[in-house]
Amino acid sequence: MPIHRRLLLAACILSAFGVRCGLPPACGAEDDRPNIVFFLVDDQRNDTLGCAGHPIVKTPTVDRLAQGGVRFENMFVTTSICAASRASIFTGLHERTHGYTFGTPPISEGHAAASYPALLRQHGYRTGFIGKFGVGVAGDSKAAMFDYFKAVGRNPYLKKQPDGSLRHESELDGDHAIEFIRAGAGDDRKPFCLSVSFNAAHAEDGDKRPGIGHYPWPKAVDGMYENVEVPPPRLSDPAIFESQPELLKKSINRGRYFWRWDTPEKYQTNIRAYFRMLSGVDRVIRRVLDELEKQGLAENTVIIYTGDNGYYMGDRGFAGKWSHYEQSLRVPLVVYDPRLPEGLRGRVLGAMALNIDLPATMLDLAGVAVPKHYGGRSLVPLLRGEQVAGWRTDFFCEHLMQAGAAIPKWEGIRGERHKYARYFENDFEFLHDLEADPDELKNFAADPDYAETLAAMRKRCDELRDRYGGPFKPRRRR
Repeated sequence: MPIHRRLLLAACILSAFGVRCGLPPACGAEDDRPNIVFFLVDDQRNDTLGCAGHPIVKTPTVDRLAQGGVRFENMFVTTSICAASRASIFTGLHERTHGYTFGTPPISEGHAAASYPALLRQHGYRTGFIGKFGVGVAGDSKAAMFDYFKAVGRNPYLKKQPDGSLRHESELDGDHAIEFIRAGAGDDRKPFCLSVSFNAAHAEDGDKRPGIGHYPWPKAVDGMYENVEVPPPRLSDPAIFESQPELLKKSINRGRYFWRWDTPEKYQTNIRAYFRMLSGVDRVIRRVLDELEKQGLAENTVIIYTGDNGYYMGDRGFAGKWSHYEQSLRVPLVVYDPRLPEGLRGRVLGAMALNIDLPATMLDLAGVAVPKHYGGRSLVPLLRGEQVAGWRTDFFCEHLMQAGAAIPKWEGIRGERHKYARYFENDFEFLHDLEADPDELKNFAADPDYAETLAAMRKRCDELRDRYGGPFKPRRRR
C-alpha cells in the first residue's frame, strides 16, 4: 500500500478510536516537551529494589530516581506474562481486548496505530525501541511506531563481539540507548521517547545449570552477593504448597520450581545470580542517565522504571508468575520527573497503578490526547500531587494463554480489601481477604460468612469481563 494511503488509513483508525489528531510544533518553533526514557525489566516483582526495602538487592540508581521522584507501592499488571503484559503496555488495553499473548495472531494494525510510540511519533516525537520487543504487530506497524528499532534478545545473554569478547544483553541495550541519545543531540533536536526493554532478569530457560547458566549476569557485577546468605522465601513452608488446589500443584509454577529453587544450595546459587542480573540492569541505567547529563538533556527527561510481571522466587513452592497471587501481579514503578518541585519529590504513593496506565501517562506527559478506548488512566495528576476524584479501587486481571494444564486460565478482580479469581476452565474459585489474611493463605470462597462478598465480586468480575470483551474466546494463529 502506498505511504499516503497508509497514513490516511491510520488517520481514519485513530479517528474511530477517538484520538484527537494534532500537529507537532511548526518548523523553527521551540519544542520544550519532555523527553521520556522508559525502562522495562523482565520478571521483577515489586519488593526487589533497595528503595522498596529489600535488605540485600543493591539498586542505587533506581533508588536515587525514587528519592528524587515518585514510587508507586501498589503497581500491578493486568496479565502476568511478558507477551500479554507488553502488549497491554503498548496499547493501553487488557489482554481480553487487544487479544495478544503467546500463540495468538499479532496485535492488530488498529491497536498498533493507537499505541503510545505511534501516537508520539505522529505528534513530533522521535521514538526508539531497544531490547526485548516481546510482541508481534500486524503489517508494517513497527515502522509506524519507531524511528529507531534495535531488537536484542537472549538465547544467549552473552553475545560474541567482533573482537571475540562476550558482552551481556543488558550492556548492549545500554550501548544502543547511548547511541540513540547521541544521534538526536543536534541543534534541531526533537523531543524523544526511548523504550529500553531488558531481557534481564528472565532466566535462561534452556540452560538449567545453577548460577551463571540459568541466570547469566554481566561481568561488571561478578562477585556481588557471593558471601551473602539469602534467607529462604518467606512463604516457603511446605504446608503452603500443600494447601493449593491440584490445578496449581500440577501447573508450570511447580514444574519450574524444580529448575531453580528446590534445594538450599540451588536456591542460594540462583537467587544470588538473579540479584546480580537486577544490579546489572541498574548499572546500565546509570550509564544511560550519565549520557543524558552529558548531552544536557537530563533536566527535561522523564524516567519511568517498571517490570512486565511479578515473580514467585520460591514463595508458595512456586517459580515463575502466571497465577493470581500478589507475588505474580505486583511490580515496581518509579517515575522521576526532574521538573517536579522539591516538595513533591521522594513520595511513595498508595494509589493503585496498572501497566495499562503507562501509555496514557507517556502521552499525557507529551501533551498528546489519550485515546478514549484506552483501559488505563494517566498517572500525571498523581505525580503532580493533585487530588483525583474517583480513582480506581479495584481492577480486572486475567491470564488467557492457551497452555492447557500448564497455565490454567483465570480471570478476576483485585480490590483494596478482597481479591477474587476464578479458574473458569477448572470450575474453581478463590476469594481472599487481604486485610484479614494479607499473605492469601486462606481461600474464603466456601466460607458462609463471605457469601455476600463472593456474590459481589462475581458480579463485578462479570461486569468488567463484559466491558473488556466478554467471555473468553480463543484467538489462534492461522
